[in-house]
Amino acid sequence: EVQLVESGGGLVQAGGSLRLSCTASGFTFDGYAIGWFRQPPGKEREWVACISGTGDSVNYADTVKGRFTISRDNAKNTVYLQMNSLNAEDTAAYDCYRSGGFWAQGTQVTVSS
Repeated sequence: EVQLVESGGGLVQAGGSLRLSCTASGFTFDGYAIGWFRQPPGKEREWVACISGTGDSVNYADTVKGRFTISRDNAKNTVYLQMNSLNAEDTAAYDCYRSGGFWAQGTQVTVSS
């Protein structure tokens, strides 16, 4: 059974940092790209970043480029999203995704100004 479990959300002041983790099980982890999405309050879900199965290729939404870093440790079946210089617009429910319709449970990130 494919499972994705997130951790690392919380409340942080503007300008601060958080690191989200997405730990997977039930499939060959390095064979799949993983993406991060977020849904701000009252808005549509939006794509944030993605990383290839090997970790060699990464892409970011313009809104987070230069502030967020996606990485993965295939030995730990985990993808990370390091978020720096957070601002109020980053407040959202964050979720990781694997192709085939597999989502984690979501984690809330709240940035206070």
